[in-house]
Amino acid sequence: MSVQSNALSGNGAATDFGAIVIGAGFGGLRMLYELRERGISAKAIEAGSDVGGTWYWNRYPGARTDSEAWIYCFPFSKELLDEWNWTERFPAQPEVLNYLRHFADKFDLRKDIQFNSRVQSATYNASAKKWTVTAGHGEVFTCTYLIAASGVLSLPVDPPFEGLDSFECEWYLTARWPKAEINFADKRVGIIGTGATGVQVIPVVAEKAKHLTVFQRTPNYVIPANNRPLDDAERKAYKERYDAIWEKAQNHVFGFAMDPANRTRPDVTPEEQQEVFEAVWRIGGFQFLFETFDDLLVDEESNEAAAEFLRNKIREIVKDPVTAELLCPKGYPLGGKRPPLGHSYYEAFNRDNVELVDVSTNPIRRITPKGVRTETDEYEFDMLIFATGFDAGTGALRTMDIHGRAGQSLTDRWASGPETYLGITVDGFPNLFMISGPQTPFANIPIVIENAVQWIGRAITGIEDGDLDYVEPTPVAVDSWVKEVDDLVDATLLRRGEKVHSWFLGANVPGKPHVVLFYFGGANNYFNRIHGVADGGYEGFVGSAR
Repeated sequence: MSVQSNALSGNGAATDFGAIVIGAGFGGLRMLYELRERGISAKAIEAGSDVGGTWYWNRYPGARTDSEAWIYCFPFSKELLDEWNWTERFPAQPEVLNYLRHFADKFDLRKDIQFNSRVQSATYNASAKKWTVTAGHGEVFTCTYLIAASGVLSLPVDPPFEGLDSFECEWYLTARWPKAEINFADKRVGIIGTGATGVQVIPVVAEKAKHLTVFQRTPNYVIPANNRPLDDAERKAYKERYDAIWEKAQNHVFGFAMDPANRTRPDVTPEEQQEVFEAVWRIGGFQFLFETFDDLLVDEESNEAAAEFLRNKIREIVKDPVTAELLCPKGYPLGGKRPPLGHSYYEAFNRDNVELVDVSTNPIRRITPKGVRTETDEYEFDMLIFATGFDAGTGALRTMDIHGRAGQSLTDRWASGPETYLGITVDGFPNLFMISGPQTPFANIPIVIENAVQWIGRAITGIEDGDLDYVEPTPVAVDSWVKEVDDLVDATLLRRGEKVHSWFLGANVPGKPHVVLFYFGGANNYFNRIHGVADGGYEGFVGSAR
């Protein structure tokens, strides 16, 4: 058992723990609980003033889950599942944050979290088999296990426009939205960005602003959420079938409690195809991707059939034909960019106070003191909102100064893109673990976290029990995993998202390597794979089996 103690490092007095966890969002909280259950002393370092991670920082108007409530939660505690009552099919940010606060309080996790502090550096000492971690206020910790739960989407991309400092009015970055309420009434507002965040913000601002101008570079395939309140009968029903819900999620390609369609588009007539799309469209949610036809992400004709169905829906909803056509995605497949769920998104463009500006042909040149200047026009605003996305997958990890064996820098190691084994470990960095790190599945995140935490906990117990010396993958295993992740994307249509700046491929951040950041071979297959590696004695790891 690892116990907390005081130790002396080269930086002076340091507090020693079995594990340091970076972050106190979904992944960090679940890992902290797991470590406690396994008898490992731990401290979580959290930049925010409270738990929540993504749901602490992203408090912008309209923020909510794209996963249904009953599958966007911790699956391991039956007591927690039974006592928490979700109010909506797709819960809003305050409710998800309250859920995570409740989880932290229920299991008394706050005492092991240091808030308002960022990890600045972490260095591995091979002779001591310890990590030395320095936090934002100069605190120094040592630990045997360093566990990064820093999040898939936690490092925002700053607005990439010249002249922002000259803007004379209010401006906000969605990923760092202030806690105080922002008033949009009687204001001319400009929103830049129509990814998943922009799609959520735009309808809310449209209802309140005097005038809203939306600057769109790439139109998105927005699937209706068809959100609704949940009543007691529905809550009772999903609680009674939670075992079946989690079994489905564990065996689903994207970690949802959905059934495969068990058909492909060529299996049905064109008329039946439209009936299938229409029926699932009315249900709403990601069922449109996963319960219509099983070949949407691998067959170009099937994908185009779904894409054209969505385009026709946009043309039906949006009254102005010119605006409707600008909102229709073309030239890339459904799924090539992360498809968001919409809450009256297209309907917002029917409002008299909403204007759409296409900056793919008329790009933004700079921010001016009064507003935004494109190639040909200038727009004046009282407020600007930037929904400019995230440096996904690797961004947060690369900003920390992490050094492994012989002083090797993780930032340098990943200069050409992330290289991991199983998306959890990196060669040259012993006992460094990542939760929902790069090259893990892009899928419903709680079930991905659950499987990763179980795997990491099991590996740590193996070390503590003397069955393993440490956990570090071989370079051969890492190379093989990187190739496998790359090959899996080539078996789909997702590579074509590169030309429309897909963050799946790192293409949304200038200067970032365009490489595959996530495992697209099926979350279910990934779960079987990682647990099979553990069952088989940790094949692919060096110095691990005694």
